[in-house]
Amino acid sequence: MTDPPAGGTPRSSLAVFRDPASVAVVGASSNPAKWGHWLARGALAGRDRRSVHLVTRGGGDILGMPTAPTLAALPEVPDLVAVCVPAPHVAPVIDEALGLGVRGFLGITAGVPDAAALAARITAAGARIIGPSSLGLYDAETQLHIAWGDFQPGRLAIVSQSGQVGSELAQLAQRAGLGISRFVSVGSQLDVTMADLLDDLTDHAATSVVALYAEGFDDGERVFAAVRRLRRAGKPVLVLSAGDSEAGARAARSHTSALTSPAELVDTACRAAGALRVPTPAALVDVAACLAAGTPPRGRRIAVLSDSGGQGALAADCAHRDGLTVPRLSATLAGEIAALLPETAATDNPVDLAGAGEQDLASYTAVARALLRSGEVDSVLMSGYFGRYGLDSAALAGAEQDEAAALAALPVTYGRALVVHSMGADGEAADLLRDLGVPVFPTVGAASGALSGAVELDARPVRESSPRAPDISAPAGFWETRADLLGAGIVFPEARRVQDRAQLLGAFAELRPPFVLKAPWLEHKTEAGGVRIGLADAAAATVAFDEMRGRLGEGTYLLEEQDVRPDVTELIVGARRAPGLGPVVTVGAGGTRAEVHRDTVTECAPVSPEQARAMILRLRCAPLLTGWRGAPPADLDSLVHAVVAVSRLIARYRGDRIELEINPLRVGPDGAVAVDALLLAPADGPGHDTQGET
Repeated sequence: MTDPPAGGTPRSSLAVFRDPASVAVVGASSNPAKWGHWLARGALAGRDRRSVHLVTRGGGDILGMPTAPTLAALPEVPDLVAVCVPAPHVAPVIDEALGLGVRGFLGITAGVPDAAALAARITAAGARIIGPSSLGLYDAETQLHIAWGDFQPGRLAIVSQSGQVGSELAQLAQRAGLGISRFVSVGSQLDVTMADLLDDLTDHAATSVVALYAEGFDDGERVFAAVRRLRRAGKPVLVLSAGDSEAGARAARSHTSALTSPAELVDTACRAAGALRVPTPAALVDVAACLAAGTPPRGRRIAVLSDSGGQGALAADCAHRDGLTVPRLSATLAGEIAALLPETAATDNPVDLAGAGEQDLASYTAVARALLRSGEVDSVLMSGYFGRYGLDSAALAGAEQDEAAALAALPVTYGRALVVHSMGADGEAADLLRDLGVPVFPTVGAASGALSGAVELDARPVRESSPRAPDISAPAGFWETRADLLGAGIVFPEARRVQDRAQLLGAFAELRPPFVLKAPWLEHKTEAGGVRIGLADAAAATVAFDEMRGRLGEGTYLLEEQDVRPDVTELIVGARRAPGLGPVVTVGAGGTRAEVHRDTVTECAPVSPEQARAMILRLRCAPLLTGWRGAPPADLDSLVHAVVAVSRLIARYRGDRIELEINPLRVGPDGAVAVDALLLAPADGPGHDTQGET
């Protein structure tokens, strides 16, 4: 998959949204219930760095600041203008600003009449606009705050297609002690897009983790190209998206489309870009807290350290469900830990302090130190009461905070992560841990899930872009599709086209029974009665041909030698150009029951042979290909070749919304044979007459 260019205008054109020398809020208000008040209040907080102007038709002072009735009445032309006036007045304000030479606009107002034409006027003048319908903009590094709500400086950048979802992410991040480095609500994206804003974060020094919320990926290839650049710059990206519904699958014409939901396609794009999709805002912030920790988690081996046997067991269960491993500790390490704890303590993993914490808070640090320096685990998940001592007993508050500081020093010393689940996650000791770079969570499920997500993202490579091959036209029919696949090295059974009895008789002389008869123009042949298999001889095939042609009408039918090899597994290899996300390839359990099995793996196309093999081995049905219960193993190389070939074709076909599918691909010890193929394309695009002559 190739990285498209960043697109849009150069990054320098977005500097006005990073650190403008002057800002004007048009529609400023003294009413705390109005947007204009929040924008004015936030903008004025940056007066030490830039000049701030408030514009309102009513005049008077707002927040102790004199106002002007129009932009033209200001003593200077502002760099950035935030527009928060009723929708009918937006265009006059922007036209006035363009006449003055304003170069940046933040459009807050929703429902602006003819907004696209207005945005075109802005860009034609060499200016830029974020919005309209934006919730605002915040940059901690430059003290720029033109948005609804309050923000605490931190390390998480948020780019959100929904202002309210972005606001929720910011609030959750602040509660987690993470804070915000940059916040942008992209609004309608009539000019500045998510991809532009993501690219603009690659050199944003205050940002260490990026959160992206998207309701659609019409510009997905550019978005994920920017995500890859962020990952290469050392800034991991977490993606939250809407639209994981079955509605698209219900309308699908191919098995491949029916088997890949919108969310699965986003997952595919995330894997290729080295990003991670998360299910909820809370989950996103949890993983971000681990990624932004002083020592982020790396590796799946964890030790569970608890002051309760029950909580330790539950933490270990959560870790297992989240794909982490809780290895048994060596006898040497277990003995070292046992020397620190009462005889009743468990020292295998999970480690149970068995009341040692109540006797001496320093036991938490002593055991955590032994685990982290051992090299036997990659991280420690501490679960239970720590953080609660000071909340329940003021006399213990100081000692607990001292112990929190000692614990927080361990990850820095040993280069391995500490993640804490605390029953006192809102207390001072927990806050101190967060301040010192140790993530703290109120539930063990959140702690384990966050640790797992951070580890998964750390281990996820950025797929290097493949050189783009020259585009070719998609084939226009079944036989042309079959020819493309044959040319790519896909094996098909011997077959002949037949339109009448004379051609049928000629085909009998050249093919070996048993036969298969098909109406190849049909998309779902089984349901339409457009395929007959197991035709033992010419007589049976003739009867089937007469019956099928009488029912389906004249057309170019297919008479084919039936693949009757033993020890064969039926798979599906399909590919599509997903709107906005580009080409993807899918491999999975195939045949007429493909949707029942729903056992597929999808990746961005094209894939290498190594990537194709990894896809195949991730399938639940993979054991059927590797010698299940003594059966001979399938020729995996031929299957790998088919996946690679289909992925390369879909990446080269010109146009969007094209689908290419082999189902089933019968894979046995002596190779893979495609016994049906399908290509679908838009009716107004190349290759739209996809299924042969009728």
